[in-house]
Amino acid sequence: MSGIFDLTQVRRSFGRAAASYDEHAALQKEVQQRLQERLDDLPLDPARVLDVGCGTAHGTAKLRQRYRKAHTIALDLALPMLQAARRQQTWRRPFARVCADAEVLPFQDAGFDLVHSNLCLQWCGQLETVLDEFRRMLRPRGLLLFSTFGPQTLIELREAFARVDQAPHVSRFLDIHQIGDAMLAAGFRDPVLERDVFTLHHADVLGLMRELRALGATNADTGRARGLTGKQHLRQVIEAYEVHRRDGTLPATWEVVYAMAWAPEAGQPRRRGSTEIASFSIDQLRGSRRQRR
Repeated sequence: MSGIFDLTQVRRSFGRAAASYDEHAALQKEVQQRLQERLDDLPLDPARVLDVGCGTAHGTAKLRQRYRKAHTIALDLALPMLQAARRQQTWRRPFARVCADAEVLPFQDAGFDLVHSNLCLQWCGQLETVLDEFRRMLRPRGLLLFSTFGPQTLIELREAFARVDQAPHVSRFLDIHQIGDAMLAAGFRDPVLERDVFTLHHADVLGLMRELRALGATNADTGRARGLTGKQHLRQVIEAYEVHRRDGTLPATWEVVYAMAWAPEAGQPRRRGSTEIASFSIDQLRGSRRQRR
C-alpha cells in the first residue's frame, strides 16, 4: 500500500471544518458509539488511553467517562479540531490534547494500554506505518480498537464522477481484507473485523458535497485534479448521479470497518517495511550476556 493521500490537504480540510463538524457528524457519532460498545464486555482497566484522530473529542470524552482513572490523550492532525475539543473537557474529567501526525507519534514505546481511533485511519498516508506506530506504543497485550471507511463509501458519487472523467474525485479506501492483512503484518494478535453499511439520503448532489466539506471529508487523493470543477462538468456529474434517485432522494453509501486486536507479548517482532524488529527489555538483555574468561 502506498501513500495515496496529501496530508497537507487533509490537515487543511479538517482544520477548516472544525467549526461546522459537530453539526454534520451524525454518522460519525453513531459509528463512535458502536465502536465503543465493543469495550463493554472487556475486562479493561487502562492506565493510559490514546484517542487518535479525535476530531472535536466526543469519543475522547466518552473514553474519559468510561475509564475515569486513566490518563487520556486526544490527538489530531488539525489544530483547530483540538481547539474545538476543549468544549468536551470538564474540570472533573480533563484530558490532554496533542497535535501530531498519526504516522509519527510523539510518545515513548509501550506507553499505552488502549489505542482508540474512530474514522481517522482512512485519511492517513500509509496504513502500515500507522499500525506499526500503534504497535510500538501499546504495552504487551494492550488493545487496539478502531473504525475506518471501506471502499463502498460514496460509491455513487465516485461512479458519477467516473462517467465524466478519469481523475479521482472521491478518496480511495482499503477493504476489510487489506486492513486485516495489514494488522497481522504489524504483529497484532487475534484481530476481529466487522463491517456495517449505512445509507444516508440527500435532496441533491450539491447538498451532499456541502456536507462533505462541512465534515472536512473532501478529496485528498494525491492524483486529484487541482483546478476548480467547471459548471458544465459539475452539471454532468449531477445528471450521472440522478440515476440513483428513489422516492425523491439520492442515496449515499458509507461502508464502515470496525477492527480490534491485541498487541503481542514483549519480544515478538514487529514489521517495518520488509524488516522485522524485535524488542526486549533491558533486564532480558542483561541476562543474555556471556561471561568472558
